[in-house]
Amino acid sequence: MSMIKIQKLIHDYIKRDDEGNAAGTVRAIDGVNLEVKPGQFIAVLGHNGSGKSTLAKHLNALLFPTEGTVWVDGMDTKDGANLWEIRREAGMVFQNPDNQIIAQVVEEDVGFGPENIGVPTEEIWKRVEESLKAVGMLEHRKKSPNRLSGGQKQRVSIAGVIAMEPKCIILDEPTAMLDPNGRKEVIKAAMKLNREKGITVILITHYMEEAIDADLIFVMDKGEIAMQGTPREIFSQVKRMKELQLDVPQVTLLAYELRKAGLHLPASILTKEELVDALLGSEPGNSETPESREQKSDASGEPDTEADKKEEEAGNGNQG
Repeated sequence: MSMIKIQKLIHDYIKRDDEGNAAGTVRAIDGVNLEVKPGQFIAVLGHNGSGKSTLAKHLNALLFPTEGTVWVDGMDTKDGANLWEIRREAGMVFQNPDNQIIAQVVEEDVGFGPENIGVPTEEIWKRVEESLKAVGMLEHRKKSPNRLSGGQKQRVSIAGVIAMEPKCIILDEPTAMLDPNGRKEVIKAAMKLNREKGITVILITHYMEEAIDADLIFVMDKGEIAMQGTPREIFSQVKRMKELQLDVPQVTLLAYELRKAGLHLPASILTKEELVDALLGSEPGNSETPESREQKSDASGEPDTEADKKEEEAGNGNQG
């Protein structure tokens, strides 16, 4: 069974005039099909207004489809009887941790959710300890959240979700308000939960580096899935990503520029280590540049190489 399954999802927002009267609609999600398997780490990318945050809110029934269907662990989000069970199984972490932290002590905040669903006291404290340990915040359990950094606060927010024992965690741009160190802390904690505890993680982000280790990436544009594939398949298509108003990881972009300058480098470089290894084994003038291949492709109407064909198929054949 899928953890998340979406079929033909459409979501329209109602526009209102100054007096609050309905004045038409705006389509934020337009015919999205998407499937997430249990235990996967999924990244959803897209520029502002692409529909990615609207999509995220459908994954734990904060929003409901205008048309189409969203299933969470086999439960239809439109069925009101499933509402609370869906929100227990698919926890949500938002951009601003201050909007989720309500208690004056870290451990009390993490225990708030389980307490509200009637978990016995002894079990609550067990969950609090395990959750804080999972995100590396156990030593701060007695502190006030006001004394924590932004990254630490966000990890406390994640611990509060973990304490509810969800099967899936949706992170809606959780690092948008954090500094680089805070971003690393949060993504490291999310990756650890996924790899060690098997929790399905869906990360909504506009930081490309955060998506490098994902199992799959979905790229959204104008409410649709414009691209989908592995990080290597997605980020190797620098030109297509730029067309979608998105960047690629900095090291991938550097490799792309070096290829344009004539170095023989693969298009799928994602890390500094891979770039160093490729540079040590490269020779100037050994390969055609992306531009020269594009010119040949334009002239013939077909891709020149197997690599180009794969890039084209990944960009065009995987659209949702």
